[in-house]
Parts: sequence; structure tokens; C-alpha cells
Amino acid sequence: MELNEAITTAIGYETKVRDHYTQGAEKILDPRGKKMFATLAREEQGHLAYLESRLEEWRRTGHVSTPELATVLPPAQWIDEAKAKVSRSPAATIAVQGEIELLKIALELERRTSGFYRQLVETLALKERPLFARFLEIEQGHLALVQAEIDALAGHGTWFDVMEFRLEAG
Repeated sequence: MELNEAITTAIGYETKVRDHYTQGAEKILDPRGKKMFATLAREEQGHLAYLESRLEEWRRTGHVSTPELATVLPPAQWIDEAKAKVSRSPAATIAVQGEIELLKIALELERRTSGFYRQLVETLALKERPLFARFLEIEQGHLALVQAEIDALAGHGTWFDVMEFRLEAG
């Protein structure tokens, strides 16, 4: 796959995920779940802006630089610590089956997107891989976060309290 095709395809993946999170934020009743979906929608919008700028740079120059791509995700160990906290003190929830289904769809979208980035990192020319390696890292974090939400709802009947970190990037 050529670099411009990879970027264009990545834009398609990111658009689908962003749209799902945006719609989920509108449908979810629980304020914490709504906040998580809205935050992830903003993060995916940032991914889109980044990719679109890389595509524009490629069109202008035939090359792509890889400025840092920020994320709102906490470090990976934070998810494990938060899971332990939830298991010690579960709270009531107003989650409904529809909200769990939105999370399951988000999980599948994140799996597909991560798989696409993994394929790019494994197959593109070495000089083009760094652009997508950071996306793979971030999307794997999204996978862990969405799975943790599903696990918390299914196992404890509570929304996994994911927003105990600063939402603003850097």
C-alpha cells in the first residue's frame, strides 16, 4: 500500500470511530459514560486532523513528517489500578443494555482500527512506519479502556470511573 492510500484509509477508520463515539455520547444516559464517549470522540477528531495534515503535507511535498501525536489516555498501569478501585467499591449505575451495546460496537471498531495500524506498521517501508506506530499504540490504549468499561459494567454493575485524569493534552 502506498503512503497516501494508507493515510486516506486511516482517515476512513478514524472517521467511523469518531462518529460512533459522538453518537454514543448523545445516547448514553450515565454522565460518566457520556463523558468517556465525548472525550474519545474529541481524541479521534484530533487523530483526523493529524492525518489530514499529514496527507496535505504529502500532497505538497511528497514526504510526511511525524510530529508528536498527543493522547488524553492515562498510562497503561492506570487502567489496572482503576479496575482494582472499582472492584473494591462498586457504585450504582443507570447503564442500560443499549449502552453496553454501544461499548461493544466501539470495541469492535477499535479492534479493526488497531488491526489496520498493525498491518501498516508491519508492511510499510521502514521510513513510513513511525507515522502509524504511534496510532497503533494509542488505539491499543483505547481498546483497553473500552474493554475495561465493558468489564466493569458486566462484572460489577457500575460505570468504570475512567475520567480521574486530566482530559486536556499536554
